[in-house]
Amino acid sequence: MRYDLKRDLGALYKPPSGRFVQVDVPEMQYLAIDGHGDPNTEPAYRAAVEALYVSGYQVRSAFKKRTGSDFVVGPLEGLWSSEDPTTFVQGRKSDWDWTMLIPLPAPVTAEDVAAGLTAASAKKPAAPIAQVTHLTMTEGLCLQTLHIGPYDDEAPILAHLHDELMPELGFTWNGRHHEIYLGDPRRAAPEKLRTILRQPVTPS
Repeated sequence: MRYDLKRDLGALYKPPSGRFVQVDVPEMQYLAIDGHGDPNTEPAYRAAVEALYVSGYQVRSAFKKRTGSDFVVGPLEGLWSSEDPTTFVQGRKSDWDWTMLIPLPAPVTAEDVAAGLTAASAKKPAAPIAQVTHLTMTEGLCLQTLHIGPYDDEAPILAHLHDELMPELGFTWNGRHHEIYLGDPRRAAPEKLRTILRQPVTPS
């Protein structure tokens, strides 16, 4: 069996573009690594993403060795927060806290993760593998949309979500801003990047 979260959980990974929809996100598990600062200029961010991908492929190998099954690694995801929420609308990236993520299928076990992280440390000893953790998270009710275009063009969409849509629907924040990167900025033109913007919410 080959697991592919984008295929198997299509409702979570295929929102429409141009409008927000409600989804119920169940308990999910991730490889995670924390950091702070502008992802465009902070060297720790690039190192963190490298550590995640190396770990993800080694966890896949451990899972395949144990079960004979396989899974698709990725996509890269990120939880973003700041002491001042307006930093997102204003684009003050140096004030951002982030937790970068690689999602894992439910059949992956803690033992698979431990074996994968050990192998990743041996494969890339200079990468911050020791900072990668195994995170379980249940976001529940969320509003999400698909943004097509440069990351810097997200601000008006988030302003609409925070200042108009959430008050209209009677919702308030119930977790960190969550982004899911369906495009690779190293290969795709900025105007073709595809990013899911997700916000956990609860009735206010």
